Amino acid sequence: MKLARAIHFDESDMNVFHSPARTGEWCISGGFEFSDWSEADLTGKARQAFANGWLGVETFGRVTFVAVTQVEQAEVDALARGLAQHFVTIYGAPSLEAALPVAQEELAQMASLCDEHDPNTLLTVARELTPAGVAEAYRFIEPQAAGMEQFAIHGDIEGH
Repeated sequence: MKLARAIHFDESDMNVFHSPARTGEWCISGGFEFSDWSEADLTGKARQAFANGWLGVETFGRVTFVAVTQVEQAEVDALARGLAQHFVTIYGAPSLEAALPVAQEELAQMASLCDEHDPNTLLTVARELTPAGVAEAYRFIEPQAAGMEQFAIHGDIEGH
């Protein structure tokens, strides 16, 4: 099974999101956060999170890029429990038992998005408000197309 982890190429996410995700944490789309938003909610850093932020399922911060990675079922189960608890604590789900299937579905949706892609494939998300609600589109950047050298910071170990 595959999911995606937060990846940072620079410090920009630290500046554009209210709460940036931690590098390496597992992520999902997290579009549910915006289900009752209107144009009036789309300002500043909230607009950035809405427009292109993946949701980290450990810190519940946002990140612009995620990378496809293998995941063990035990990790997925732990993530589902943590996400279910988030649904209870933040969104008022009636119980962990009621929230767990929804959390599992969110993770399954992300797994199906990642499943057909090679490890290290980068993903971005773009959202827009439509009359029917929030629409999401995904972009996939295959590892060979996203040569890591274009993002590398060059220098020696002394910092020069």
